[in-house]
Amino acid sequence: MPGMVIFGRRWAIASDDFVFPGAFELFIRVIWWIGILVFYSVHKGKFNCTGGGLLHSYLLVLLILLAAIICAVCTIVYVSMQGTISNPGPRKSLPKLLYTRLALYIPELVWAVVGAIWVSDTDVRCERTVVNAVFGTVIASWVIIIFTVVAVLIVFDPLGGKKTLYLADNINRNLESSQSGQLFYNVKKTATRVWETRIRLLCCCIMQDDDHRVAFTSIAELFRDYFSDTDLVPSDIAAGLTLLHQEQDKVENCSKEPEEILCHTPLSHTEDLDIELENAAHYMQFAAAAYGWPYYIYTNPFTALCKLNGDCCRNSPTESDIIGDDRLNFHFGSILQITGLQYRDFIHISFHNKIFEIPFFVALDHKKEAIVVAVRGTLSFEDILTDLSADCEDLTLEDVLENGFVHKGITQAANYIYRRLINDGILNHAFTTAPEYKLVIVGHSLGAGTASILAIMLRKSFPTLRCYAFSPPGGLLSKSLADYSKCFIVSVILGKDLVARLSMPNMEDLKRRIVRIVANCTRPKYQILLHGCWYEVFGGGPDNFPTELDGRSHNTLTQPLLAEESLMMHRSPSYSALGDESPLNAPPRYPHLYLPGKIIHIVEETSSKRWCSSDVKYTARWSKETAFSNILISPKMVTDHMPDVVLKALNNLTEEKASCVTCQTDGDFHTNIV
Repeated sequence: MPGMVIFGRRWAIASDDFVFPGAFELFIRVIWWIGILVFYSVHKGKFNCTGGGLLHSYLLVLLILLAAIICAVCTIVYVSMQGTISNPGPRKSLPKLLYTRLALYIPELVWAVVGAIWVSDTDVRCERTVVNAVFGTVIASWVIIIFTVVAVLIVFDPLGGKKTLYLADNINRNLESSQSGQLFYNVKKTATRVWETRIRLLCCCIMQDDDHRVAFTSIAELFRDYFSDTDLVPSDIAAGLTLLHQEQDKVENCSKEPEEILCHTPLSHTEDLDIELENAAHYMQFAAAAYGWPYYIYTNPFTALCKLNGDCCRNSPTESDIIGDDRLNFHFGSILQITGLQYRDFIHISFHNKIFEIPFFVALDHKKEAIVVAVRGTLSFEDILTDLSADCEDLTLEDVLENGFVHKGITQAANYIYRRLINDGILNHAFTTAPEYKLVIVGHSLGAGTASILAIMLRKSFPTLRCYAFSPPGGLLSKSLADYSKCFIVSVILGKDLVARLSMPNMEDLKRRIVRIVANCTRPKYQILLHGCWYEVFGGGPDNFPTELDGRSHNTLTQPLLAEESLMMHRSPSYSALGDESPLNAPPRYPHLYLPGKIIHIVEETSSKRWCSSDVKYTARWSKETAFSNILISPKMVTDHMPDVVLKALNNLTEEKASCVTCQTDGDFHTNIV
């Protein structure tokens, strides 16, 4: 629901968000009040000492003050539990209750100061137990006051100022007037500046140059546009994700398999799939190795440091072999351990990392007779900024395509590696060393997206190159470029991987689905979140939350319902000047971008948990890019993206295939003997 308006400004908290914090405060206050009451009853005859009257008065007044606060908090919790997310009517009295509750903080603060002065008075000659107990109550008062101030800062919305609070409702705007135009420009500028400040604070630990400043502004504008057309607080989004997850699980539990809905298998020979899976399992080791020591230590927590200590003691390569910082030779030692290659097999290694400039290495793979270019995925703040620079730009390839759209940040990273490979003569050196080898480009996540665009750039010069993109980002290539790349790029997606479905149109679709299901759920938010937490932690059946969507025809569902229209139109106040059209009816703001190449989708077929491990079996199939047009909410949407999980799934498939071939061979052998 819309954020609460208190003191003439909007806050990033709704009127139904006080159930859990209120219940927690109520628990603390009641325990505290009972403790003070018991202490006072036991020691009430021990205040006949110098300064004891002041301590006695402090405890009495504190008991009365706590009783008043407990009553106020009880009322707030009760009122906050009423109504639903889109029906705040039963909670309309909550702002007044909050004013009352906040007013009680004034005497509490004053009394905490007074108590601190009295307890610290050296003239007090009471028993040490009494003084220490009163001192503890003073400390507790200050802790609660400090936590309250922190909570207020957390829910403070810099864009909730009352300057534009009622702009959409109370002013008949004339978009052609210079005054209105200037006002709207100032609102957009303020929103961009707020997001840019947040991003700078998150990236405060890295050096910031002109590239960073440009990226900050671009990402801030992207966030501003994405969050400008709804008035949802964070708890609304959490409730929406919970409801969507349970709704999707109910669909998957139906007789029709979810993968029959989500995956459309194109006609292809099984032999081709088996060959590509074997190649993918092999080259995924190179993509994982590009992460260096963080990945190696993560996957080998008990033995990695011992093995790496042995590697760091050997002679380090010359500076011409390695670009960038590799203290103690840990990165290079990890790459050697993961790939199983020798030092002489590496043509070039770069650990240089800036925004739009990501690490990569070039090595000779004698097993597959390939020159492998492995690009690292996201591992630093700079990489995150590259990921988030999600604007589109044109990639025009001479004699191939025109006006193909690509992800801007990832394309700049691909351009950087392209210049290094070509202009610095790295590939020329590699093919001079092994002229008969083929070129293979691999990467995971950000590295997969960069590898795909790099492969498109190099395709004309190296017609036989292949690219294996593991868990690439969904919003990468336009349809024309995606179709063009199918003859030389293979993408590997595991399960419900979030990143493979992450594009701006998919994010817009997710936002609309959240608004629809949240606005029309007829249960209070605290019930949704409670059951959602239980469901995520302990499992069980998804709850059948009734909504206004139940029983409605498909044609009716294509039209926005009253509650969701209210959430979309009743925008965040400082954003209310950014446009007039309802986003439910507005045309898409972002072009559709797709995954690169042919897509292998690996799904979990069966999973049997044991005492110390779990036995998971996977199946793989060719899939179309349309199978990834929706973001699926699941706890595995993040774990399915991890490189070690992807490598495990690929190894599982190849080992299972090898065992099947062995069984068939043994069976034929015995048959011939008979």
